[in-house]
Amino acid sequence: MANAEHRERPAEASRAATVGDTGSRLRTVRLGLWLLAAVLAVRQVAAVLSTPRGERLTDLETWFGHDGVLQVSGSLYASTRFTGTPFGGLVLKPLTRSAEQALGWGWTFGTLLLVVALGLIVARALPRPVGRRTVTLAAPVAISLLMLSLPVRNTLWLGQTSVIPVLLVLLGCFVARGQRTGGILIGVAAALQPALLLFAPLLRFTGRRRAAAASGLTFATGTALAWAAMRRDSYTYWVHHRAGAGLGGRADDPANQSLHGALLRLGVEGPLEIGLFLLIGAAVVTLALRRAVRYARDGQLLLAVAITGCAAIVVSPASWQHQLLWVLLTVVGAVGRRASDRLVWPVAVVLVMTLPAAMILPNTAVLQPIRDNTVLLAALAAATAVPFLSRTSPYFRTPVPTRYAEPVPTRFRYVPLLPFLRRVLTRPNLLLELLLIRVTYAAYSKVRLAAAGSRERAEEHAHQILDLERLLHLDIEYAVNHAVVEIGGLRNFFDFYYTSFHFAVPLTVLGLLYWRRPVDYRWARASIGFTTLLALVGFWLYPLAPPRLMPNLGIIDTVYGVQDFSQPDYGTLTALTNQYAAMPSLHFGWSLWCGLVVALIAPRAWMKALGLLHPLFTAAAIVATGNHWVLDAVGGALVVVAGFGLTYLFQGPRARPAADAAVTGTGTVPEPRTPGEKPTDPVPVQEGPAWS
Repeated sequence: MANAEHRERPAEASRAATVGDTGSRLRTVRLGLWLLAAVLAVRQVAAVLSTPRGERLTDLETWFGHDGVLQVSGSLYASTRFTGTPFGGLVLKPLTRSAEQALGWGWTFGTLLLVVALGLIVARALPRPVGRRTVTLAAPVAISLLMLSLPVRNTLWLGQTSVIPVLLVLLGCFVARGQRTGGILIGVAAALQPALLLFAPLLRFTGRRRAAAASGLTFATGTALAWAAMRRDSYTYWVHHRAGAGLGGRADDPANQSLHGALLRLGVEGPLEIGLFLLIGAAVVTLALRRAVRYARDGQLLLAVAITGCAAIVVSPASWQHQLLWVLLTVVGAVGRRASDRLVWPVAVVLVMTLPAAMILPNTAVLQPIRDNTVLLAALAAATAVPFLSRTSPYFRTPVPTRYAEPVPTRFRYVPLLPFLRRVLTRPNLLLELLLIRVTYAAYSKVRLAAAGSRERAEEHAHQILDLERLLHLDIEYAVNHAVVEIGGLRNFFDFYYTSFHFAVPLTVLGLLYWRRPVDYRWARASIGFTTLLALVGFWLYPLAPPRLMPNLGIIDTVYGVQDFSQPDYGTLTALTNQYAAMPSLHFGWSLWCGLVVALIAPRAWMKALGLLHPLFTAAAIVATGNHWVLDAVGGALVVVAGFGLTYLFQGPRARPAADAAVTGTGTVPEPRTPGEKPTDPVPVQEGPAWS
């Protein structure tokens, strides 16, 4: 017995040490996330308060009349800039112009505190059960996402009140004790934003009849008080503008992400538009409330609230950017059976709510209707179509795990392998990949544009490159360029090759890897990602004028035409792209990446040879067209080699061909669960408050 106890104690100590290490890591991560949330909060407040007066809190200024008191003698809606309800104007009557400066600071910091309170309530209201890691990190993550979201940034910038209705609804659903108190809070929110009256039937259908009655009565009382005190403004808001439609800007403006605004943007007007709005709106409300009631009874109360808020966005006559926060709350819903699919919906929502639509979708005429209605489509999908999992589903707690290759040791002691670059044996979710590739390229374009240097500095660097090439006897740009110009067919070939294959070939290689070689896809994607990142550093540190933008050099621009060097800013094209991003040449770098990937992976010798021809043709094209120096191609080759090296350093060697045996002919991996296997339970946590 003594020997048995002696053997068990080290095992218990080992388990305790492991738990202690995990807890220490969680505390460190939580501290880092709180610091991130604090930095984002300070950044948002500084951005607002550092802006000159007259350019910030512009919507807040509409509360004030000529005599300092809130529009006592005039109309709230005289300029149509005020978008709130008459009840909202009534409750802010005591504010005076003498307190405007203090109000600006107080309003900004007060809104910031409201956002923090909103994040804490969201973290507390997550659907149960949740693991210890989620409980520990939920609050700072929620606050950080709120700070980054466009609705909160817009609210802080304009001085709007749109955070208050969301906070009142969450307080009424998750914090208030007693149905009557919760109903009153939701009724006040509806009086400030009428579309939120949809929460009354949600309360009614989930068994909270007193709360539903209290919310409806509070809304009616607040609206009636506003009618009695501000009859003219109430008539203007409810009758003339049909519950706020047309206030704050044109109803067909892309900033109005309601169904009414979308129909107007599509060219539907008059009685047809009204009929379609009522018909589609009724269908959306019916489907959304049914889904919300189902998820509320399933125990996912926050998801039910978010779905109802999304329906309110759709059916409201006007849903401006600062009123769209409900879409972000839908990230709490679980979608997808596989772990690789679980992040698709949260990532899509976060991107839609934090980035402009131009960064998510390319600027093409075909996609213009989607770009103009990105948030509306997300709200519509969340309210009616997204298949959020029920808590009774075995995949809710534990999705089908992702298959990974065997782990490898790190290359160096103090350089750990990056967990997000683990060698995966299955292909990632296609929609998620397309989103990330598009957003990453949009960010790359913006950083590249921001890295543009002055013309004088770029030309000085070009003279340095030319002198070095002369020293190495590599200055062949003039001879090659003029030789190609003399042969029309060859010139047309290189012009076409330069303008057409730069994006087409890398995307084709990535697509084929995704389809045929999913084991190698992430390895190849990581290497081109590191290559592009290193190239951005080069653009920033060493702006370089290409040969075609060098005066008195005699290089003919075969692609863009004759140069006009009399223009002092010629060649910058700052509104389009950075013309001085020549070193290193990503035209050659990406083509070399394609050639090396094909040479390593292609099963036939002729395929490998064909792949290696692409960088050779690209090198000839960039020199012949006058767009790059020879040493630019050398720089492109260096960043490609460094990109593959960093991938090897942080990920290890690519999964060997033997790992492909784990992948079926369609590129999928069999689910690892046995038929009778049950998912493991997460760490139990204390239940949070429910409806009552």
